[in-house]
Amino acid sequence: MDLFHLAGRNVLVTGAASGIGRATAILLSQCGCIVILFDNNKEGLDETKSLCLHGSAYTYTIDLTDSVAIHEVIIQVVQNVGKLHGLVHCAGIPYISPLKTITKEHCDKVYQINTYAAMVLAKEFASKKVYAGECGSIVFISSVYGLVGSAANVGYAMSKGAIIAITKSLAIELANKAIRVNCIAPGFIKTAMKAEVDEKMSDGYDERLNALHPLGMGNPEDIANGIVYLLSDMSKWVTGITLSIDGGFTAQ
Repeated sequence: MDLFHLAGRNVLVTGAASGIGRATAILLSQCGCIVILFDNNKEGLDETKSLCLHGSAYTYTIDLTDSVAIHEVIIQVVQNVGKLHGLVHCAGIPYISPLKTITKEHCDKVYQINTYAAMVLAKEFASKKVYAGECGSIVFISSVYGLVGSAANVGYAMSKGAIIAITKSLAIELANKAIRVNCIAPGFIKTAMKAEVDEKMSDGYDERLNALHPLGMGNPEDIANGIVYLLSDMSKWVTGITLSIDGGFTAQ
């Protein structure tokens, strides 16, 4: 893992209690990083910490819809752990609903977690009080549905399409601070969140989804690998991109 030159860096990972966030935290700890784990699920955070290398993980239970709490907790992080080199926003929630039943209240909730929290976290990260001043890298998680259309997905697609636009804008704005900003657009990943969605769908839904991916559906580790690349010196001339890691979903 020395090839990626990540040892000794402090990286904040949201959504770290499960799925992509957990896989990312574990892999980063194996690469020599100190990982700061954010989620509203304390039990899940504790389990993720137990899977990271001993002494490499710090957990904070937090509501990412509360911008004041985000600021206060990140100040605590700097005091307890040190300034940050990297930020990965994996936290997110789904929203499957046709247009005729979509509600502003539910869209607002999805947008708060998936999108607005990304901007708040980036703002905090870029502060002189928080950013270590070198090796700066922010990675957001978008979705294939930020790139291609899907019925009954407008609320979720809105939140993830916005992430792609945010990535491009911040890549330009933060370049003078030597902070790179990129995002990953995953295909369907076998996570607990996907399992919750599957339960609401008709028989055969999982098989139909798998058929949309020439290489089959992915695992959280497949996305974590891409995140580590975008955080590392291996991608030091990469900023403002959307990296599709989707088993061929968007190639069709």
